[in-house]
Amino acid sequence: MSDALAWALVTGIIGGLGLWSILSLIPRLSRPTLATRVAPYVIDVSAGAREHLVPRSVGPLPVLGVLLVPVMRWLRDTLASVVGGSEQIVRRLRQSGSELTLEAYRSQQLLSVLGGAMAGVVFDIAVANHKQVPLIAQAVLVVVGGVAGITLRDYLLQRAAKNRIRRLTAELPVVLEFLALSLSAGEGILDAVRRVSHVGGGELSRELARVISSVNTGLPFGETLGVLARELELAPFSRCVDQILGALDRGSPLSEVLQAQAQDAREESKRELLEVAGKKEVAMLFPLVFLILPITIAFAIYPGIFVLQVGF
Repeated sequence: MSDALAWALVTGIIGGLGLWSILSLIPRLSRPTLATRVAPYVIDVSAGAREHLVPRSVGPLPVLGVLLVPVMRWLRDTLASVVGGSEQIVRRLRQSGSELTLEAYRSQQLLSVLGGAMAGVVFDIAVANHKQVPLIAQAVLVVVGGVAGITLRDYLLQRAAKNRIRRLTAELPVVLEFLALSLSAGEGILDAVRRVSHVGGGELSRELARVISSVNTGLPFGETLGVLARELELAPFSRCVDQILGALDRGSPLSEVLQAQAQDAREESKRELLEVAGKKEVAMLFPLVFLILPITIAFAIYPGIFVLQVGF
């Protein structure tokens, strides 16, 4: 196969997929289903109704997607059996605040693998054929591209989870102090959490709003709060939830407990900040020692050497 024919096939496939995607975005005129008509009236008590009313982007290539569903499902299951780590993925998806399910994330991993392998194929066509690279090396390059694709997707998920956990940790002392202030004003713990979820606009306030929604459906407050602590796996928040549940069981004053937990959270944040500062200080020594210091020495010594060479 010549290079011109290979590039013609690649560009033709990409152009066809692009045109099909544009056609799939054309709005369809159809009557709303019964679920669509009923969902707005039960959105306060039904998680399924809230999920049904979430705006969805129209997926491209609907016909092609239907035809390839069995193949994609088999590839996704094969990838899951090879890669593994389903529990860790579910935990990171929850920590990152993503609405993706495990199956949807596996599909994205599969697309990342295919995208990386396609990039390897394009590189083989563009570069390897001209330099007469062996076929085994070209196949290895395609495999490396697929591994790089799935590694990049996992890295993005891990970074999103860490960033959100960092934001939750930073918001925890403020939320606890606001809860303590509401309890000191005479409100109950449930009303205080509801007030924080309505007033706050951070990640932790949204998580507490989910707790309130679950409580409104009839679930116990303590059980729902415990489930949230286990899902997030945030150590300061888990300790705070344990203290709150223990205070509710023993009848201890929650205001003092929350104030103490807020102070502990601030102290832990200070310790983590000092640890990060220490690590950054060590990391700053590398450019100082290996870049700035040699250049400074060179500027200091070179004029003297030049004068000695000219004088003699």
